[in-house]
Amino acid sequence: MPEAIPSQPRHPLLERLVRDCGIPEVDAATIDAFLARDGDAVLFFSEDPKQYPESADVAVVLPELLTAFRGRLRAAFVARESERELQKRFGFARWPALVFVRDGEYVGTITGIHDWDVYIEKVQSLLAAPTRREAAADAARANRAATPAPQETP
Repeated sequence: MPEAIPSQPRHPLLERLVRDCGIPEVDAATIDAFLARDGDAVLFFSEDPKQYPESADVAVVLPELLTAFRGRLRAAFVARESERELQKRFGFARWPALVFVRDGEYVGTITGIHDWDVYIEKVQSLLAAPTRREAAADAARANRAATPAPQETP
């Protein structure tokens, strides 16, 4: 029986997220259970930090964001083997990415690395923003309200 190919070890800063910060790793099989919990969550898509060096920077920033928004946000990072599959689900194009979700529904994404003040502003905005489903429902209601009622003919 052939031996399994050992998986590539995590980047030390990603390992720190699990070991020191208690941030769980999710994959395609476990993400829905993580997202099923109520409230706001952020998913960290790092890809390969060797290929995308900003991922290491975001791995340092993420625990600081959780501290800054203590009690309002929980986090997980996405396992490398599931990132491409889940990237399609959330529809972002740039690595690294922080994908924000509320009550299991997509809210928005922050990609790349930013100055601290930009992160704070963007996270505050996302925590106040509607989910994609809420925004679509609001747009449908607005369209119905803006459409004139059909005129009755005598």
